[in-house]
Amino acid sequence: MCGRFVLISDLKNIRNKFNIRNISCQYQPSWNIAPNQLIPAIINHNGENQFVCFKWGLIPSWSKDPSIASKLINARAETVDKKTSFRDAFKKRRCLIVADGFYEWKKEGKRKEPLYYYLRSGRPFGFAGLYETWISPDKKEINTCVIITTGANELIAPIHDRMPVIVSVEQEQTWLGNEIEDKAMLLSVLNPYPHDKMDYKVGMGPKFTEDK
Repeated sequence: MCGRFVLISDLKNIRNKFNIRNISCQYQPSWNIAPNQLIPAIINHNGENQFVCFKWGLIPSWSKDPSIASKLINARAETVDKKTSFRDAFKKRRCLIVADGFYEWKKEGKRKEPLYYYLRSGRPFGFAGLYETWISPDKKEINTCVIITTGANELIAPIHDRMPVIVSVEQEQTWLGNEIEDKAMLLSVLNPYPHDKMDYKVGMGPKFTEDK
């Protein structure tokens, strides 16, 4: 499950890290990115990485009701190539959703305590995502996306049984490659990120109550 994430890296660092050639997204760093917001993503077009914005919450191109987006913020790696809502995008419209970390909540009695998970390297990364373009009744194009989740790694498992797919540097271009149609190769990207390359802090926002 991924319902909140963080993106605070400098745009220059993001551009260099992902070798971005074109930017068409107004970048707004945030410690609390939520569904239904416009979020930065990377797509590959004509062999070049582009920095774009999608609304978080997928509206399949065939849908008659845009409110379906509130139910499609995450897609399960185990079924993403089979479910009607995702399978076409899985074949043709894959993206990286840029992040610095994400939140999960730990139950403490009657309250929930946020835990912020991030990479030990401190570098931004890409969630595996899919995107669609939906045409509204008034012919307006709405570009939306979904974050793919997989089983939790050893760091996150005590808190939640799912985690967003973090695409490794070595697999980023495989995931973005429009020419790649090998289903097994694409599904091999959707694994839990190594737990020993991640860490967490307690709290939410730029100030944390304590370190791990």
